[in-house]
Amino acid sequence: MVARSFFDFLDVPLGGRTRILLALLAIPIALSFLFPLWKIHMVAPQYPRGLWLDIYSYRLEAGHGGNDLREINILNHYIGMHAITENELRDLDWLPFGLGAVILLTLRVAALGNVRSLVDLGMIAAYISAFAFSRFVWMLWSFGHDLHPDAPVKVQPFTPAIIGTKKIANFTTSSLPQMGSACLFLTIGGIWVLLIWSLVVGRRRARAAMARGESTIEAERV
Repeated sequence: MVARSFFDFLDVPLGGRTRILLALLAIPIALSFLFPLWKIHMVAPQYPRGLWLDIYSYRLEAGHGGNDLREINILNHYIGMHAITENELRDLDWLPFGLGAVILLTLRVAALGNVRSLVDLGMIAAYISAFAFSRFVWMLWSFGHDLHPDAPVKVQPFTPAIIGTKKIANFTTSSLPQMGSACLFLTIGGIWVLLIWSLVVGRRRARAAMARGESTIEAERV
């Protein structure tokens, strides 16, 4: 009976405050297009100013007027790594469309949704973020392990720094999330806070409805 009342609750329309909060949560993920998601920074004695690369959801931006990308690719060539090009990063081409879909679904749920659609939104948002991060990790791993055997400089296969700092040869490489990732975390984390809160409230209302001998939807109509 509690389970039946709880599943009835999933079809209850979202409350006004939840709708407003959901609509507001679409703003940070839209702003994420304006900021880099990740920054990779490399420092070595021959590059005292460092080399850096900002990764946006839809493009790369290299330091020092774009010259840092050319320098990084020269270094990659010496150790047999693939050059960092748009073609090599094509696995991330879907990301802007995925984030755009989350924005549209968030606004749709805010306008028309019920608790069940909020559950779907939370799962879709979590899947897209987890898949994007796992593809990023796989991309870094493949760059460091798929080394050309005839490279001028021989190094052992390695995984570049994903989060934090790592020393490879005479380079100290840092890889850290940036403002764009913080915006994504704010939206996706906020969706899950609202989802968990709605499910907790739904469980309580299901128990209360069972005690009164009515369905949760009937309780909502009273």
